[in-house]
Amino acid sequence: MDSNMKQLQEALVDIETDAEQLLLARHELVQNDKMRNDNREALTALRKRARTTKSSVPSPFDVVMKEMEGTSGKQLVKEICSTCGNHDPKEHTWLMFPGSDIFARVPFHATHTILEEDQERLDFDTKKLQSFVKEKSFLISEKGALADKISPGIVKSLVSLTDKPK
Repeated sequence: MDSNMKQLQEALVDIETDAEQLLLARHELVQNDKMRNDNREALTALRKRARTTKSSVPSPFDVVMKEMEGTSGKQLVKEICSTCGNHDPKEHTWLMFPGSDIFARVPFHATHTILEEDQERLDFDTKKLQSFVKEKSFLISEKGALADKISPGIVKSLVSLTDKPK
């Protein structure tokens, strides 16, 4: 096989591998977004049930309690959860664990704590996937798969075209 053909074949295989990784990351990003939305809906339902909002002001004693935590073994003021509010934190709520069909009765406070931690993890994973997609897209465009036929300026202008009604 000619050396030019071998180089072309290796370059195409490399670009296809990167493109496949990009498509898999985009698919995972979509799945992650679905899970984030489901999680957000569940947290909203719990807040409605507890009659609190995401913007509810946490207890004014949070800072004081954290400062006083090490000085005494006795709690000075009852700390109020920003999600639970005055809702009974020991009341049980049904929770379906992700990736399974198992329901469990879990205390209200533990349920929203689990969901909030999952939401933070999903947000972090989403940001990581978005940066990976951005990096792979840039890498593929830098390899110039279309640069021989079409200049990058023309490709950019084609991508940014919009339809305007007459």
